[in-house]
Amino acid sequence: MRELFIYYRLRSIDAKAARGLVLGFQALLRTQYPQLIARLLHRPDPSDEAGGRQTWMEIYSTDPMREPAGVSAELQSVIEAAAAVLGPLLDGPRHTEVFTACVS
Repeated sequence: MRELFIYYRLRSIDAKAARGLVLGFQALLRTQYPQLIARLLHRPDPSDEAGGRQTWMEIYSTDPMREPAGVSAELQSVIEAAAAVLGPLLDGPRHTEVFTACVS
């Protein structure tokens, strides 16, 4: 199963706005793609907070009963397009890593 792990940094002062944007576009994506599972995490690193920055990660996978192959390249493109709204809030680029299950 193909899964996406997308991480990036943002300024702590932008965290509330970014959270609303990410949760909003993830909810919209889940209505358009019911097989999609989307999560939002952040690294609890006091040194990040002290520096006024945070590291966040979005994780995307699919319900194996609906889409056993995982996140397709097409769906990945849709996710990236939806995330473009974050551009002004990012402190550097978004990094996308693709992983597949070792055992299914």
